Amino acid sequence: MTFSLIARCTRTGQFGIGAVTAMPAVGKLLTYAWPGRGAVATQALVNPYLGIDGIGLLRDGKNSDEVLDLLKEGDPEVDNRQFAILDRTGHGAVWTGAKCIDWAGHAVFPNLTIQGNRLEGPQVIAAIRDAFEAHADLPLAGRLVEAIAAGDAWGGDRKEELSSTIYVVDTEEYPLWDVRVDHHQHPIAELRRVYGIFSRDLYPHIKRMSTRANPMGEIDDRAV
Repeated sequence: MTFSLIARCTRTGQFGIGAVTAMPAVGKLLTYAWPGRGAVATQALVNPYLGIDGIGLLRDGKNSDEVLDLLKEGDPEVDNRQFAILDRTGHGAVWTGAKCIDWAGHAVFPNLTIQGNRLEGPQVIAAIRDAFEAHADLPLAGRLVEAIAAGDAWGGDRKEELSSTIYVVDTEEYPLWDVRVDHHQHPIAELRRVYGIFSRDLYPHIKRMSTRANPMGEIDDRAV
């Protein structure tokens, strides 16, 4: 019901996830990330604890292959799951269960994983990667938007998408970007619109907010 990608920006060290699905509110349970440690995406028959526990294992220093094996061992419904892990080095690991709805599959590259189920075919995966690489000049959040838009244009989810999200962590425990379209007939176009608003009106405030190292932050106008 979903396609997604996890990426690590080699310039900034940011981790991000982009996703689209035919169900409402894809951003609620699919996206998990921790600064400097990595990210997890969980989809198909969603088990949120794959994301929660996966991040815990990454924070403990496990690599993506170790995390994948441990999560598989702990889930009796693993054949119905699809989940991906990208660790602090940019190494990825993905599981696509045998019972995921066709077409289901994934691809792993340095600093990037792409995964999906109930897609039109493998061309969706290829389109996502091509778009992500073609927009290397953009910030990670912008590359995620372009990548999921390309996947949608090449067929995407066979049931027609209803929700979309991008989620990016930088150096702090709160996200730098958390843009969600929870229910819309055109979730990609709406994601672009909201991303533009966030870029203009919210991103500058996020960059000046409190950090662990500087609780005062740099915000002069406290109203956000």
